[in-house]
Amino acid sequence: MSFERVAVIGLGLLGGSIGLAVQKHLPRVRTIGFDADAGVRERARERGLVHEVLDDPVEAVRQADLVVLCVPVGAMRLAAAAVAPGLSADVVVSDVGSAKQRVSRALAETLPGHTVIPAHPVAGTERSGPDAGFASLFAARWCILTPPDGAPEDKVAALTAFWQALGSTVEVMDAGHHDMVLAVTSHIPHLVAYTIVGTASDLEEVTRSEVIKYSAGGFRDFTRIAASDPTMWRDVFLHNKDAVLEMMDRFMGDLEAMRSAIRAEDGEAMFDLFTRTRAIRRGIVEQGQDDARPDFGRADHGKDTA
Repeated sequence: MSFERVAVIGLGLLGGSIGLAVQKHLPRVRTIGFDADAGVRERARERGLVHEVLDDPVEAVRQADLVVLCVPVGAMRLAAAAVAPGLSADVVVSDVGSAKQRVSRALAETLPGHTVIPAHPVAGTERSGPDAGFASLFAARWCILTPPDGAPEDKVAALTAFWQALGSTVEVMDAGHHDMVLAVTSHIPHLVAYTIVGTASDLEEVTRSEVIKYSAGGFRDFTRIAASDPTMWRDVFLHNKDAVLEMMDRFMGDLEAMRSAIRAEDGEAMFDLFTRTRAIRRGIVEQGQDDARPDFGRADHGKDTA
């Protein structure tokens, strides 16, 4: 099977990028969009993020064979309930959330009898809203599918082909494993960024102007991550609480070990750690998940943060 009519619910960075990418790569597919914010709907129309923007979520999904919920994970249940009356019997409902276990349960409970195949395109920038989307957001990025047991194979294959057409490499993964992996690779880094930028802003002996004026590369990159959508990331931490807390405990233990090494002037321990982490960076670049050029080669759209 393949999709002919795709409804995008939520027209911010990810939803808008899906709409633009579909128009670029799947020109025969019709896209219909909805956003709960009337101002966002109007801007989405002006930008042409999808073929048609409707003011009613039920009408937006009517006759769609794929519905993608592009809202913060904390709003997934409400979004699913809002579109439920308009869903066709054979529709595939998916999402783009960064936490999968709770979202999967919420969608399954809200849409019983419908095929729900959660997904997470591991792509994004620190920007948000209808002006943030661009068609190449998913190019050479991963998209992780977490289908529940018993999901129809043809529909999983169709969703896989959909994301591949948008430029993504697709991986199928258990939802719980996804949440643990993303806690390490995405959620904890964001938590560290938010925290360290907050710490800098709270220092009484350092003024805000000095923090901005003398920002070196490392702190500057933290501020970029910390500029990400606060609603989205609040919901991610709440919905992936268990995995985030487990990884926080590991991180805090490693941070304490580094503190002890610095206090003891144990240069060998520090050098060993820095050598191992440098190898990780090289591996990321070699796999094409980042750019070794200055400023990461992302002058146009910023660095991925999802």
